[in-house]
Amino acid sequence: MSLHHERVPTREEILAISEKPLPKRLGTIALALAVVGAVTFLVGLFVDADRAWRAYHVNWLYWSVLSSAGVMFVAVQRITTARWSRPIIRFMEGYVAFLPVAFLLILPTLFLGSHHIFPWTHEPPPVHEKEIYFDGTFLTLRVILTLAIITAMSLWYVYTSLRLDVGHMPESGATWAAGLRARMRNGFRDERREIHSTHSLQGKLAVALAFVFAFGWSVLAWDLSMGLSLHFQSALYSWWFFMGGWLCSLTLFTLLVLAWRRYLGADALIGDKHFHDLGKLCFAFTAFWGYLTFSQFLIIWYGNLPEETHWPRLRFLGGWKPLAVAVIFLAFLIPFLGLLSKAAKVNKKTLAAFVSISLVGLWLTRYLEVYPSTYGERAQAPLGLWEIGTTLGFAGIWGLCYIAFMSAFPRMRHTLMTSPYRDEVQVPCDPETMEPLPAHE
Repeated sequence: MSLHHERVPTREEILAISEKPLPKRLGTIALALAVVGAVTFLVGLFVDADRAWRAYHVNWLYWSVLSSAGVMFVAVQRITTARWSRPIIRFMEGYVAFLPVAFLLILPTLFLGSHHIFPWTHEPPPVHEKEIYFDGTFLTLRVILTLAIITAMSLWYVYTSLRLDVGHMPESGATWAAGLRARMRNGFRDERREIHSTHSLQGKLAVALAFVFAFGWSVLAWDLSMGLSLHFQSALYSWWFFMGGWLCSLTLFTLLVLAWRRYLGADALIGDKHFHDLGKLCFAFTAFWGYLTFSQFLIIWYGNLPEETHWPRLRFLGGWKPLAVAVIFLAFLIPFLGLLSKAAKVNKKTLAAFVSISLVGLWLTRYLEVYPSTYGERAQAPLGLWEIGTTLGFAGIWGLCYIAFMSAFPRMRHTLMTSPYRDEVQVPCDPETMEPLPAHE
């Protein structure tokens, strides 16, 4: 990222700033939102079950891929041996707390709500190969296994990061998680060896997670999103899908860093350079997501095949058209143009405004992936109480998971921020002998 000068804080400074307890009202608000969402969904099952399940599915897709992409971004920091993000990346590691919950939340969709969402439950696929692929048992097992692997790999990676800090400061975090932190410290050795052994293990895990993330979310995109239209297929769809989640993870991360800096009073640790870097990332991946969107549309338009053209065409008909136009502005044009300048990136208010707009636009993108494919042409898009209530519920559940994580563990990577051995990892060593390794190892 940037070439800004890196200030090295002391461990005492980090602890004094980062250990401020979270206000209880945050947990109360998140719980209230979760309850509102649960009540909305349950009532919706009796009033309009199709719409309730589809709103549930939109939000599962939105929050799950966002959380998984966040962990993947954390792993990319290891692949690139990044140092700029050390003071803030723990705020993104908290995304992993939602993934086990997401794994549980997909089960009702697969076993109870599938006939309200997926067309293959009541409509024969157009070709024999799709009959095999969309077999209910095959698809269910495929989704469960894929998501289980993504979740397990993500938890493992974040565990290795946390252990490095918990090993030195087991008292950092809420008392209810003290037993968990104590178990994480088992076998913890001296600081230098742990830094090198963790760096080596994370190097392998990060690359493996990158393959699991890309292939796993491709499968899930085909099964849970693109497959909602049995006649549609696109080679670019999975990339477009999970890179939308990647962009969501970065825009939400930016908002969280802004909030944490203000709440902790961490101006000495989180500076304008971090917001400049985050703004550049949000801008870059807004451009990339826009590129993927246009590339997919251009290929479909040029090929002019009915089994492909019906998918984008439907989203510009009737009640879907205003939302599709809104997505163009909210998810691409406004953030792209707004974040062009450095001033917009380092100004906290403008940065927060543009990334918030992007988050809303990308939620509408998920909505337009699901609803037109399941409802067909509509004079008015069904967007109201059921969708808003369910969204608030998922936001509350995600918030509860995130708050629990950030309360249980150290909030910053203080070991890699303060250790005198923190930059030795630029020259990998054998953690047993501490001898430098050949470059290829």
